[in-house]
Amino acid sequence: MKKLLFSAAFLLCAQLSFAQSFSIGPKAGLNISNYTGGNIESDALVGYHLGGLLNYGFGEVFSIQPEVLFSTQGAKVENNGSKADFKISYVTIPVMLKFKAKGGFFVEFGPQVGFRTSSDIPNQTINNFAKNLDLAAGGGIGYQSPIGLGVSARYIAGLSKVGDFSGQNIDPDFKNSVIQASIFWAIPLVK
Repeated sequence: MKKLLFSAAFLLCAQLSFAQSFSIGPKAGLNISNYTGGNIESDALVGYHLGGLLNYGFGEVFSIQPEVLFSTQGAKVENNGSKADFKISYVTIPVMLKFKAKGGFFVEFGPQVGFRTSSDIPNQTINNFAKNLDLAAGGGIGYQSPIGLGVSARYIAGLSKVGDFSGQNIDPDFKNSVIQASIFWAIPLVK
């Protein structure tokens, strides 16, 4: 275990020493989420995300950007003839690989892991509606100014099922689907 921790620390230090730029900053925005797959009848639900980012730049084009975000997701689900808000909150950790073009525009893609922090499900007959872990993949586009202020749009596609419950006439094989619109400020600490 000590060797593993030492190796991880060594790799992190090596990455920081080769990084040509390093930025840190806040990020916030709007979520439009829904469920895809299964037989669930749902409409989009509006939520938000809020957190921070780190950006390690390697050269002029490529960077790695891990983030930690509090994100509200879910959907308006058909429930006994009416639509009810099924809200689930996650702490998400996306790790985006960014490719920047001259002029500040970028494309990004990468994995995301989410940890459920709370859920507000109106139908209390469904136990454990959402799993504690949500795996996803994301991709997006954006613009970042020379001082680090930026905007982005990202699509997050769930890879793991939202829940493992059975019954209730709902096929549990549905996944999260989220569109995010964000503003951020990647404050340059090392150029």
